[in-house]
Amino acid sequence: MAYAAGDTIDAEYNTFANSSSSPHGYNHFAGTGSGVYGLGQTHLPVVSESSESTILASTWNNLLTAMDNIANHTNDTMTARTAVAAGDTIKIKAAVETDLATLAASVAGGCVNATALTESSELQSQTSSTRWTGSHTVELSVTFSSGDNLRHFFNAGGKIRIQLTRNGNGGGSATSKDSSVDELITAMGNFDIGSAVSTRSGSGETLSTDGFANGVSDFGTGYTTIFLLTQANGTYTSMTLKGEGKVDNGTYGTDKIVTIKMTLTDADSGDSEFTSGNTSSVDQYANFIGQTDFAMHTMNPTTAQGLASVAAIASSAAVSNTTA
Repeated sequence: MAYAAGDTIDAEYNTFANSSSSPHGYNHFAGTGSGVYGLGQTHLPVVSESSESTILASTWNNLLTAMDNIANHTNDTMTARTAVAAGDTIKIKAAVETDLATLAASVAGGCVNATALTESSELQSQTSSTRWTGSHTVELSVTFSSGDNLRHFFNAGGKIRIQLTRNGNGGGSATSKDSSVDELITAMGNFDIGSAVSTRSGSGETLSTDGFANGVSDFGTGYTTIFLLTQANGTYTSMTLKGEGKVDNGTYGTDKIVTIKMTLTDADSGDSEFTSGNTSSVDQYANFIGQTDFAMHTMNPTTAQGLASVAAIASSAAVSNTTA
């Protein structure tokens, strides 16, 4: 997009504001957009193209201000510049191209450096039986009013957050299996699902399946495994914790429902229950796991650092809860 003889600044401005190809214009990555682009912000108007070589300073400044607002949210550094005044010569075309490309890439990646986010209250919580062996599997979903709202939420840095806690002991006191569950809980930490990537805040144990490079924009209508953690340090090294995700339609931009499936599995076969009178001073439920609880929150984009408006979920639901 270098200047050539005969180019007019109004045509170039319209490219900066409205181009749907690389380097993408402001409206494409910050407005409604499509695919991995779009934040739902108000579109900048295009100007009438003619043979004239001038453009209103206020129009140009609106573009620069809008870009800076998005940069404040994405935490990208823009080229140093000041507002223009009537009669100024336009000399910053290359810098604007670079800055637009930087902002578009941040939006496409889900604004991973955005900090204008706030954690919701607990939206859903599903607990297991009081004590259990085998597995505890939960499906939790969030629904948006439209495919655009879903895109704009996740593109702005919004996330679904899953947390796991253990509310009770398998026996009268914490069992070895309880301790193994606790270690998996620590290893997962906050499990956050974003638009292009997912993360865990914890560390440790064995990451048997690493699908953290997947986010909502990668999901299909069947479950994608994001991670599988295997117990590595405790007594029960066959114990696993799995996180999966899917969407309702399979096309980012038309999907309205995201469903997360969490499975905590105790594959140990020695789950016999000690019966009264034959416990040999061993807790009757020594081979059991205490009550576990999968909870869902969202990390919601806010207008605190530049965005004029943000998308939000419409509802959430507990789809299934099975202790087997």
